Amino acid sequence: MNFHKHQLSHLIYGMGLLLITVAAGCRSTGLTGTSTTGYQEERRGWKLGTQAFTFNRFSFMEAAAKTDSCKLRYIEAFPGQEIGGGIPGKMDYHMEPAKRNLILEELKKHHVKMVAFGVIGADNEADWIKIFEFGKAMGLETITAEPEEKDMQLLSDLCEQYNIKVAIHNHAKPSRYWNPDIILNAIKGKSKKLGLCADLGHWVHSGLDPLDCLKKAEGHVLHLHMKDMNGKDENAHDVHWGTGATNVDAIVKELKRQKFKGIISAEYEYNWDNNTADVAKSVAYFRESIQKP
Repeated sequence: MNFHKHQLSHLIYGMGLLLITVAAGCRSTGLTGTSTTGYQEERRGWKLGTQAFTFNRFSFMEAAAKTDSCKLRYIEAFPGQEIGGGIPGKMDYHMEPAKRNLILEELKKHHVKMVAFGVIGADNEADWIKIFEFGKAMGLETITAEPEEKDMQLLSDLCEQYNIKVAIHNHAKPSRYWNPDIILNAIKGKSKKLGLCADLGHWVHSGLDPLDCLKKAEGHVLHLHMKDMNGKDENAHDVHWGTGATNVDAIVKELKRQKFKGIISAEYEYNWDNNTADVAKSVAYFRESIQKP
């Protein structure tokens, strides 16, 4: 009887060790959810990915494959890009449900999730509703847009209705939203889901300091188009993050201070035909920068 009890206690102990080992394995492999191993930015609520416009010389599915090769798993699609992957047509919110489903299935092969769409606009309420319906069907978190100011209340209401954020994008001066003050004034009193898509490069092209702009927009930055530029004027172009004049370390530190949570799209608008390695090196630097105090 005592011998059997001894055997039973060893069996229970062994089963306990096995359960602990399995649980640890689940955490590291993501079986209990999305693993953050190698993606330390996600522990801060940051989803680092690409804006597909970076790879606009290629199809959307080729852009997804390139995104995956850069050790990223999120992508922001832009309207008008050829879909690719054997799926005819272009990325467009008017596409039929069957094509949407094909895109979602094809993205899984590249281990990439589409989380945003833009930069886009619409002329009327019906089209804005179609855009949000598209966003809901694709599982989007954010729509990046440059709407008419008259549509802000409509967008505020749609953000709440669909639980999708709209991040207002800044192109360079003299575009409508080149200065963050203009956006902040336009969204005053509106939904918290209506905010800024901070394009650092276009702020530079407009003669603005990206760090100052981020500080000014604190609490309203929902999405970033992340860049480092080789200068501080309208002629500046993208360079590997951490090697330019934008001070990426300061940007990262400020995002941490603000407790930013959202999507950060790498948008590398240079060396168009061969910029995958540029993005990969920039991403590696970004992850190093996160570790700095």
